[in-house]
Amino acid sequence: MPQEKKPRFTLGSADDLFTTQEMRDDAKLARIHEIPLDEIDEFPDHPYKVKDDEDMLNLMESIKENGVLTPATVRKKDDGRYEMLSGHRRCRACQLLGLDTLRCEIVELDRDAATIFMCDSNLQRTVILPSEKAFAYKMRLEAMNRQGKRTDLTSGPVGQKFSRDELADSVGESGRQVSRYIRLTELIPEILDMVDEGQIAMRPAVEISYLPKELQEELLENMEIEACTPSHDQAMRMKGLFKQGKLTPEVISAIMQEEKPNQREKVILRDERTIKLLPRDLPVSEREEYILKALEHYGRYLRKQRDLER
Repeated sequence: MPQEKKPRFTLGSADDLFTTQEMRDDAKLARIHEIPLDEIDEFPDHPYKVKDDEDMLNLMESIKENGVLTPATVRKKDDGRYEMLSGHRRCRACQLLGLDTLRCEIVELDRDAATIFMCDSNLQRTVILPSEKAFAYKMRLEAMNRQGKRTDLTSGPVGQKFSRDELADSVGESGRQVSRYIRLTELIPEILDMVDEGQIAMRPAVEISYLPKELQEELLENMEIEACTPSHDQAMRMKGLFKQGKLTPEVISAIMQEEKPNQREKVILRDERTIKLLPRDLPVSEREEYILKALEHYGRYLRKQRDLER
């Protein structure tokens, strides 16, 4: 009879064997410092947006009352300055409060390990925009591949490139969804903003991302003129026509003028003079409300004029 295998006894790490939990906690505390804000740089091409919104006001109020409860994380650069890995919102809140320092944990990481740490730590946010996921996933995958090795050597040979499925496993998404997000990085900023604002759904946005920048700009202009966005079917057709070399500004215009089954009858402002009267930074989604308020204001003006003439 084959002998039963005895359970293998494994030793812990040297840190576990020769240090107490209290000593390990003290070692972590030794890495936490009050660092001057003017010595901290933002992470290059940081994909997550920091907004001065209501959440920022709440964070400022919390810091004002309790201080920074969770330290930010930074790494020391070769020039002696620090680079922010996590805690961009806490840093901004401290700046707005007029504070001079930020409570930070200092970690020792190289560029690629720092990129992966930054992407992962910020993915824990409650609300993450599609554009933030798009650039974070792209940065993380590039960093993983630059490292040139796997973190677990049982899954394949050292030096093999990481796939998007492997990235998907680490972030809890499907490989297909990760690919969709990364495609969004090919959109021009104005269209990507529309995705963030919920004006364009993910699937048509992905199809649009295959169009060159100049045709995306033509599409954006037509979306503004027609006050509508392309359906998934329209976006797929434009992508197909582009691959055939048949997508021109005229074809884009014709597709965008098609009536959609769920499209309500609406007033289309085609006159350039009307467009020029609208604020340049006014989102397309807010134009209708802006025009209604302008008409109400003008109506009140006309009534006052009539009353004065009586």
